[in-house]
This record gives sequence, C-alpha cells and structure tokens, in this order.
Amino acid sequence: MSPEQKKPAKSVSIMCFHDELCQVFNALMTAQSLLRAGSKVTIFFGSRGINAVHQKKVDELVCLPDQPEEEREAVLKKMDEMDLPDARLMLETLHFEGATLLACPLNLSVFGMSESDLVLGVKAADPATYYKDVMMAADMNLSF
Repeated sequence: MSPEQKKPAKSVSIMCFHDELCQVFNALMTAQSLLRAGSKVTIFFGSRGINAVHQKKVDELVCLPDQPEEEREAVLKKMDEMDLPDARLMLETLHFEGATLLACPLNLSVFGMSESDLVLGVKAADPATYYKDVMMAADMNLSF
C-alpha cells in the first residue's frame, strides 16, 4: 500500500471506571498499544477511575483488593520482575505521546477534587461535547 493509500488512523475512546491497579494498568497498556499503532486515543476517567488520575492517589492504587494478600503481592512482584512502569509514568508517557486524558467533571466534584489535583496532562472533560465529539465519533469504544 502506497503512502497515499494509507488507511486513516482509528479514533479510540477508552473509559476507565476503576481504581483497582490491574484494571487501570490494562486500560493504560491498551491505550498505549493503540496509540503506538497509530490510533487517536482519548481516555476518560470516571467514577472510581478518577482516583487513578489524582496526584496523590495514583501512587496508592491497590492490586486485587478482594484477593488474599499473598496473591496481591505475587502479582505486584511479577509486575516488578517484568519491569513494568507504574501508573503515573504510564499516564505521563501517554500524555507526551499524544493521548488525550480526560477526567469526569461530575466525579471531580463528587469526590471533592479539582483540576489542580490531577496528574500531568489530565484535564476535565467538557460534558457538553465529550460524548458527541469523542465517544460517538470514535471508531472503537472500550471500557475498563
């Protein structure tokens, strides 16, 4: 396929509604893979997912909180052995590589947060345009 015939980039909307580390990690890794494959990626953090983009809470995310401690520790140990980045680094990398990172403005209010509490690159979504301009226009919508 010649450069002139190159397929247009897919637009992907990813919604992250969890603050459990494995769910957040899966959302971020999926976003990174799609972004690096040439997709335009927007990640929306709502409900408890808002904690994943809070400056202080992002470093305190818990892996498998409903499982015994030894299972949680085994997963974290395996992630360390694989030299996987932490959630904050992944968010910053996504930001610098061109992903759009959005926080639900309603959940910011509900959880007593402001935009200044968010990690680098995360902005409050505009509820008047988010669903129409991002989610409905996306070629793919994923939810974690």
